[in-house]
Amino acid sequence: MAKQAMNLALTAGALALAISTAVSAGGTASASMLSNTCDGCHGRNGNSFGPASPSIAQMEKTAFVEAMQAFKSGDTYSTIMGRIAKGYTDKEIERMAGHFAARKFVPAKQEFDTGAAEKGARLHDKYCEKCHEDGGKPIAGEDAEYYLLAGQWTPYLTNAIADFREGRRKMPKKMKKKLDKLIKKEGEKGLAAINAFYASQQ
Repeated sequence: MAKQAMNLALTAGALALAISTAVSAGGTASASMLSNTCDGCHGRNGNSFGPASPSIAQMEKTAFVEAMQAFKSGDTYSTIMGRIAKGYTDKEIERMAGHFAARKFVPAKQEFDTGAAEKGARLHDKYCEKCHEDGGKPIAGEDAEYYLLAGQWTPYLTNAIADFREGRRKMPKKMKKKLDKLIKKEGEKGLAAINAFYASQQ
């Protein structure tokens, strides 16, 4: 896994260098050209072939820019993204945000426990729906603050929540409050059920 991640990082770095060279030779890289460097991890048009990388198609522009800037500054923990994000200017990140926002999100095809998913739907409504509206589906609008969860790869969601819980990523206060209540009442099985619910939306 570490070797594969390194190869992906090197490939992305090489593509970024090629784009940088092309731009310095004259002209400005198109949004599509810039976004091609993401294909190795996040899939064609931002739909990941997973399971550890999230799909970023149809991600709201503001959320995309904030995520990339956080990786770039080091505010958000990462193994690879921090290095990749530093290769882009702010204007390039904005162009990439527009590109992925315009792509259609395709839910990941993956197995899930039907019974757990049914319970997860109820738990999502109780603990998550206020922020992750419409069952965690993509949100449109300049004020969109949260990422899509429905149809994401379960291993990615599991790893992301572990980063929050173990302090590698800063957890928003309202998220921590809801998560603490969920774990206290439902335990780890409750969290797994919510992830099964997201996986079921295919």
